[in-house]
Amino acid sequence: MVVVAGPTASGKSALALTLAEAFDGIVINADSMQVYDALCILTSRPSAADEARAPHRLYGVLPAAETCSAARWRALAVDEITAAHDAGRLPIVTGGTGLYIRALIEGLAPIPEIDEAIRQRARALHATLGGPAFHDRLAALDGEMAARLSPGDSQRMIRAFEVIEATGRSLAEWHRLPAAAGGLAQPALSLVLSPPREALYAACDGRFAAMIEAGALDEVRALDSLGLDSAAPVMKALGVRPLRRHLTGESSLGQAIAAAQQATRNYAKRQVTWFHHQIARAVVYDRRYSPEMAPDIIAVTSRFLLTE
Repeated sequence: MVVVAGPTASGKSALALTLAEAFDGIVINADSMQVYDALCILTSRPSAADEARAPHRLYGVLPAAETCSAARWRALAVDEITAAHDAGRLPIVTGGTGLYIRALIEGLAPIPEIDEAIRQRARALHATLGGPAFHDRLAALDGEMAARLSPGDSQRMIRAFEVIEATGRSLAEWHRLPAAAGGLAQPALSLVLSPPREALYAACDGRFAAMIEAGALDEVRALDSLGLDSAAPVMKALGVRPLRRHLTGESSLGQAIAAAQQATRNYAKRQVTWFHHQIARAVVYDRRYSPEMAPDIIAVTSRFLLTE
C-alpha cells in the first residue's frame, strides 16, 4: 500500500494519480470532507477527467446529512484496499485527514459504540447552549478534553461529551489504551508532501480564488437548501461558513474570501505540524508536487514494491 499525505493544496491528488497510472493503482480517498456527495468544488474532489485516468474510490459515497467517523471510514477503506489487492492493483490512499490515516495504519482506540440517543442529546445540548457554554459543560465532566478543545470546535466537543456521557471515561483516556482494531498487516510506503509555508499559503489562497470562479457560492447555496443541522460535519468544510455569511448579507464577497483563505492557511499549518509528528518513517518532500518530481518518486515507490 502507498499513502500520499500532506496539507491541503500540496498536490497530493496529482501525485496519487501519477502513481496510479505508473503502477496500475487505485486511488482511495482519505479526506473527511471528500467522502460526502456535496461540495465537489470546495473540497477539491478529483475531476471527471482525473477519474477517467485511474479508478478512484470513496469520493462522494455518503450523503451530506450523515456522519463519517474515523472508524466508519477505516472499515470502508479496508474493504477498498482488499478489493484492490484482489484485483491485482496497488492501493494508493491519499488525503489530508491525519486521523483517518493514523487509524488505518495503526488501528483505533477501543471506544464502545455510542448509543444514537446519547449522540442526539449531545448535539441538541450544543445547539441550545452554544459553543462557549457547551465548552463549560464539557469542562465540568472532562477537564482534560475541554483543555484541548476550543469553544468553536463543535464537532470534537460533541464527540468528547458523548463519550464521557456514555462511558464515564474521558476520550483522552480511551485514546491512551492499546488499539482494538490493529493496523494493517501489509507494509505501507508513506509519502508526505511538506512545502515551505510561504509557497503553501500562496497555493491555498490561489486555490480558493479558483473555487469561487468555479462556482463555490452555488455549491453553498445548494448545501443550505438541504436544511442540515449546523453541527453536521460537512457544514464545517473550509469555506462554508464565510460563504454562508456572505449569502445572508453579513459580509461582502471579498471579506468572505479573505476569511476562507485565512481559515485554509490555518488548517494547512495544523496539518503540517500533525504530519511531521504522527507519521513515522515517511519519505518527506519539502515542496508542492510538480511533474518533474515524478521520476524520483516513482523510483522510490518501485524500490519499496520490489523489497516488500
